[in-house]
Amino acid sequence: MNWTDNYRKAFVLSYDDGVYQDIPLVEMLNQYGLKCTFHLNSGLMDPPAVWETNGARIERMPPDGLPDLYRGHEIASHTLHHCDLTQLTDGELFREVIEDRQALQKLFGQEIRGFSYPYGHTDKGVKFLLDMCGIDYARGVQSTHSFDPPGDLLEISPTCRHREEEIFDLAREFIALQTDSPQIFLLWGHSYEFHIQQGWKRFERFCDLIAGHGDIFYGTMGEIYNERR
Repeated sequence: MNWTDNYRKAFVLSYDDGVYQDIPLVEMLNQYGLKCTFHLNSGLMDPPAVWETNGARIERMPPDGLPDLYRGHEIASHTLHHCDLTQLTDGELFREVIEDRQALQKLFGQEIRGFSYPYGHTDKGVKFLLDMCGIDYARGVQSTHSFDPPGDLLEISPTCRHREEEIFDLAREFIALQTDSPQIFLLWGHSYEFHIQQGWKRFERFCDLIAGHGDIFYGTMGEIYNERR
């Protein structure tokens, strides 16, 4: 059943990289009944990749325990090694996407049909090859501040990023929205940003605001976009 059979508004979260800050994020989302699509790089899990951002140590999680952690949410691809696909040969792109899909499918026991572009970089050639790799829907990073459904499911632009000042105004606008056509609020980010920017309390206020409305469907990208292609 398509969500639009019963709803006209849908809310979805989309988070990248599979870092340790996803643990408190998942706990918060489960508390508020919110769904998320988590985009992972299977080639950077073992050994877990580590880097620094704004002086903070960020670490990807190893594969053990991830199926339990992300239970109830969707897993999607983010390439094997977080590569800019526009800089790869066709063969390299196929490997980065197909091997990541295969590894994630084996680890989580679910079909992987979603994707997010590392660095938000894509072009016509990349989208064509992504389609050949079995990807049905893919997210970029450019905010639209719009709730209109995407015209191209292989180039979905989010409504906004969680660290933007406008998220509360957009949430109130979406909650008040009366519409006869499907509208989607897609929020994205990286959970480590909450740690760096001390933004956990702010995001919890956002979750409390957006959650629990009877006229909004709370789903994953797969539940919201997969049947619309």
